[in-house]
Formats: sequence, structure tokens, C-alpha cells
Amino acid sequence: MNIKQLDKEYIANTYGRADVLFVSGKGSLIYDENGKEYIDLGSGIAVSGLGIADDGWIAAVTEQLGKLSHVSNLYYTEPQVKLAQMLCERTGLKKVFFGNSGAEANEAAIKCARKYASDKYGDGVRSTIITLKNSFHGRTITTLAATGQDVFHKDFTPFTEGFVFAEANNIDSVRMLAEENACCAVMMELVQGEGGVLSLTQEFVDGVARLCEEKDMLLVIDEVQTGNGRTGELFAFMNYGITPDIVTTAKGLGAGLPIGCAMMGEKTKDTFTLSSHGSTFGGNPVCAAGAVYALSKLDDELLNEVKEKSDYIVKELRNAKGVKSVSGMGLMLGIETERDAKEIVKDCLSKGVVCLTAKTKVRLLPALNIPFEQLKKAIEILKECL
Repeated sequence: MNIKQLDKEYIANTYGRADVLFVSGKGSLIYDENGKEYIDLGSGIAVSGLGIADDGWIAAVTEQLGKLSHVSNLYYTEPQVKLAQMLCERTGLKKVFFGNSGAEANEAAIKCARKYASDKYGDGVRSTIITLKNSFHGRTITTLAATGQDVFHKDFTPFTEGFVFAEANNIDSVRMLAEENACCAVMMELVQGEGGVLSLTQEFVDGVARLCEEKDMLLVIDEVQTGNGRTGELFAFMNYGITPDIVTTAKGLGAGLPIGCAMMGEKTKDTFTLSSHGSTFGGNPVCAAGAVYALSKLDDELLNEVKEKSDYIVKELRNAKGVKSVSGMGLMLGIETERDAKEIVKDCLSKGVVCLTAKTKVRLLPALNIPFEQLKKAIEILKECL
């Protein structure tokens, strides 16, 4: 059986796959069908924050599999409630809605923001949401509409209405849109991941927070990629000292299983009411059990380790030959290179290092607990390929 040929025959042709078939892994090491070893600096696009096949995660998931795999949200289940409690206690947010992905989490946030405004001002009176140019919020029709990149705004029209796009790090641009439109919220990533791993400035974020307060707009932070320890704090908004009204996350939350959520703050905690939103699989007991374990491991020691590893990578690469600049935060880094980023990623793969791209940059998203010796070896190989 030739997996690559069967893939081309039976799976929709939406991915430009690298010419490698991965079959197993442990921690930050991953192996292909020929037994070749790779150091993983991608972690499944920021999903496997604790690496591959973490023993404690396997035990938590397996135990839950033996108890109850699914009953739907018509009934109570312990892992979902425990996870929601942990998230609220560690973020200061008040309630959680569970879905299965980042796009679903962002759909929930959009619905919550519009319902909040509808409840307060009347249906459709204030429904526009300001997002940022160069943003990425998902691949559903509505989250594509919210995405501030023209390249995504074709082929699938008509898109959901009600989104306008401000310049990142330009508070005047946000203010102008807020004054020209009947807006209910500002929605933004604090580090634009798919947009090139670009961090927002503290001044801009503070200005948006003040403007939201002034205009009675909700502040919605998309932490699908930046959440769950990725930036060196549990959530990126904690690096900025702000208090969002809604926070979304997914990717690293389940540490390898599909789960996402929208977390609501004091203003929005009671916005969703009976039957106003729902999900069949959202907060599935098995996925929730894996997330409970993963969240329990994201303690101060590991988060400080993320910062130390980030500092090491930046120091090694900032002045390295072939590097124009390094951007990002924590273990979510983008490297603007002199050579074509895709060629560098291809060369790294041939030498046993898995990394990614984001626009014109090489993107690094290693597991948070990657051993230092493996990280150092991978960075040396990357420097050779640069």
C-alpha cells in the first residue's frame, strides 16, 4: 500500500504536503516510514505543546476512553466541567463555551459579541466587528470574512457581512472605523501567526482597550495559536496586562486532540442563553480529559522555560548569517530570511528538522517542553540551512 499515492487519490487536494510520511514519535522526536529521525520544531502547528505521546497525557486520555467517550451536551460530564473551572480560575474569565476547533471558537465569539450588542441595543443596531489587516481567524465562511487578508476573500463569495479592517498598530485607524460604523467589538490576535508572526505593540493594545471601553465595544482576543503557554504566559493577553471580554483558543488546548473554546468575561458571561448556541462534540469527555492534563502541566516552571528557550533562539538567530529579522513571542517565532523560506524549510527537513513557514518567513513552533539539547541541535541545523 503506497500511502502517498492513496492520499492523492482519495483525499481532497487542499494541502501541499512535504514528501515525508510520519509514522511515530516521542516528545520532540518524530520518525518517518524509513526510520529516519527528525527534531520537531512545528508541533503540528502549535498543537502538541507537550510533544508527541506524552505519557501522562496518554494515561489521562486512555483512562477516560475506558469510562465514557461521548454522551453529547444534553448531559453533564466531569472532564468538561473540570476544564472549564481550570480555565476560568487561571484566566479570570467567567464562563466557557466548548467547540472543536479555532474556527468554531471564533464563530462562537462573533455570535456572542453580536448577541451582546443585540440584547443591549436591539437586533442589528450595532453588529459590525473591527478586525485587523493581515489577521487570520479561520476557514469557515464567517471567519474568512473576519480575516483581514485579501488573498482569502475570493472564490467563496458572498461572505458574511459586518467586518471592517483596521491597520495593525495604528490606533487612529481603529478609531476611524469605530466612528464610521456601528461596531459591537474589536477582534484581534496579539501575535498575528499566519500573517507572519507579528506582535502588536503595547501602546496599540492599550489604546484599543481604552477605545473599546469608551465606545462600549467588546474586546475579543483570538488566542487560537498564542494560547496555552505558547508565548511564555498561559495566554498572550497576560503579557499585555489587559482584560478581554471574550478570549478564544484551540490548537494547544487539547495537546493533540481537537478542542476549542470561547471564554467569556464579566460583561459577556450570561450572553449565551438556552439554545442560543451549541455543539454536538464540543467539550467531548476524551478531548476534555486530555486538555485537563495538558493545562495542569502548564505551570510557572514550564512557562519560564518557554521564555528561556525563546531568548536562546532569538539570540542565536538574530545576527545569524542569512537572517534579516526575528519576530514573535515565546516559542512562536518568525524568521525573515535572505533565502526563500520554503527552500530553507525543505533543506531543514532533508537534514532532520521539521519547521514551518508563515508568509515569507520560517516559522518555529516547537513543543513547550522540548529538551534544550534537542533544541540546540535543531537550531544549529537551521543556521546551516539559512
